[in-house]
Amino acid sequence: MDGTEVAVRGVETVGTDTVALTLETPEGFDARPGQFVQLAATVDGEEITRHYTLSSPDADQTFEVTVEIDPEGSLSPYLADLESGDTVEVAGPFGDSFYESEERVVVLAGGPGVGPAVGIGERAHGEGATVTVVYEDDEPAHEERLTALAEAGASVVVTDDVSSEDVLEILADARGQTFIYGFADFLDRAHAALDAANVDAEEAKSENFGPAPDS
Repeated sequence: MDGTEVAVRGVETVGTDTVALTLETPEGFDARPGQFVQLAATVDGEEITRHYTLSSPDADQTFEVTVEIDPEGSLSPYLADLESGDTVEVAGPFGDSFYESEERVVVLAGGPGVGPAVGIGERAHGEGATVTVVYEDDEPAHEERLTALAEAGASVVVTDDVSSEDVLEILADARGQTFIYGFADFLDRAHAALDAANVDAEEAKSENFGPAPDS
């Protein structure tokens, strides 16, 4: 799949083994938070491609993806070592599970799903929507942005169990379009939590990141 070479504008550590990669927006690139792109780079003579979901609220001049670094991975360690001025190839955007200016949003995120969660949360809040974010992770990333969202009036819950009673109460009370982002096992748990909270999981916009790296 052909991509466009773009410049790296910045690489920032945003959590344990997690970086936010800011890239120059290619001409004609029109993406909304929740969509994903394909990044490609040549590593040790081999072209490697992976998909990453936008974690910025827009893509006006730059856009951001959040990369969870797998030390044994083929591309993520390479991306984490990039510097401003380096280049990568970008193709996309892709995906149908993105924010479309809904007036109320509920985002369930596991692991690297926090990227689209903060992007959607910030965009939706900026447009005046009611925002609820439930994020499951033992070592949370993007804590500063999550705190800023909470201070701005969003309902933000960071938990190690998306099916806990406290989370189920929040989900039962929340209303709006539901989004789910994360690895396959998290999607299973998130769907079960929504069912337990009497929320129709079939109406959720979901993006399955595939099996977790250690599965």
